[in-house]
Amino acid sequence: MWRDASLSAVLAGFVAVVVSYSGPLVIVLTAASAGGLSTAETGSWIWAISIGSGLTCIALSLRTRMPVITAWSTPGAALLVTSLGAYSYAEAVGAFLVTGAVITLVGLTGIFGRLIRQVPGAIVSAMLAGILFSFGAGVFTSLRTGPWIAGAVLVGYLLAKRWLPRYAVLVALAAGLAVSAAGSRIDVRLDRIELARPVLTAPDFSLASLIGIAVPLILATLASQNAPGMAVLSASGYAPDDRLLIGSTGLVSTALAPFGSHAVNLAAITAAICTGPEAHHDPRRRYVAGVSCGAFYLLVGSFGSTLVVLFAGLPKELVAAVAGVALFGALAGGLTGAVQEPKDREPALITFLATASGLTLFGIGSAFWGLLFGVLAHLILSRRTPHARA
Repeated sequence: MWRDASLSAVLAGFVAVVVSYSGPLVIVLTAASAGGLSTAETGSWIWAISIGSGLTCIALSLRTRMPVITAWSTPGAALLVTSLGAYSYAEAVGAFLVTGAVITLVGLTGIFGRLIRQVPGAIVSAMLAGILFSFGAGVFTSLRTGPWIAGAVLVGYLLAKRWLPRYAVLVALAAGLAVSAAGSRIDVRLDRIELARPVLTAPDFSLASLIGIAVPLILATLASQNAPGMAVLSASGYAPDDRLLIGSTGLVSTALAPFGSHAVNLAAITAAICTGPEAHHDPRRRYVAGVSCGAFYLLVGSFGSTLVVLFAGLPKELVAAVAGVALFGALAGGLTGAVQEPKDREPALITFLATASGLTLFGIGSAFWGLLFGVLAHLILSRRTPHARA
């Protein structure tokens, strides 16, 4: 690994972690507040999902030599914002345990992977492009509220892309940080640093919590996280082993559920940061980005919610702009793959539009619906009519 290590890959892992803690973690904190969790229980939840993500990133990336990026289920946390308060914390933990066990079973049997492999490549690429579209556009929407910060990130990226392409994201991040500091936009107040203290909670199983938490959490995690996560790896030219990846994340989710982990799964958005050319021009050396991401997860997770304030204090325009430029390569690759085959362009367009729309139905995000609508369009349009056969 040391021979394959590169600054660009390490930075890609770092940016992925910054994006995770600056955005999706806010939903977890909101859900914890809505559920009435104590400070200790909330800190344990952050510890569990961080440690679970870190361990699986490192182990799976080293095992597969692919940049396998894992994270906590963001749509799952969003579901908990409205449902967690209706049950006791012990009932929620019981539902988390069942969720992890079911996802493990689905992963190890290979059912999920067989379904995903039936999807045409153009639709997979279009879904990836749809997922990343808002982040690419975020570079420019950030110009409205933080023109100097977002502008510095974009200009720094373009200049470095011209003369130092391997360090373009690093230069963009440095430029954004410099302008943010000059404008006093970095608000970090770190009173003390202390190690996280995991809280073990005995699960309580009830039919109501299984129906109200476990069932929607399983569907959201598989459809809105693992499916796009597999697609990101496939669209980047890798051949992911669905049994290993989904089965492993399911097992880790189950093991950490008593400490508050609702679900650890394959990531999509942050994965695209580490699987694209910005991480390294050689796909065989990008797995270092996965190891780097995992190491940063473990570092932050070991201190629970203490170090989260470091990321929370960064300007939202800086995070959005850096994430956007880091995803330019992956977005371009998704768009290219989507339109490569003329016969698949219309289904791919439908997939892209549905995914980029942000549509959410029954608690399941737009990535799944984009995939579903694209496959339906492909099936309808690829069927030859009797007239066409004649």
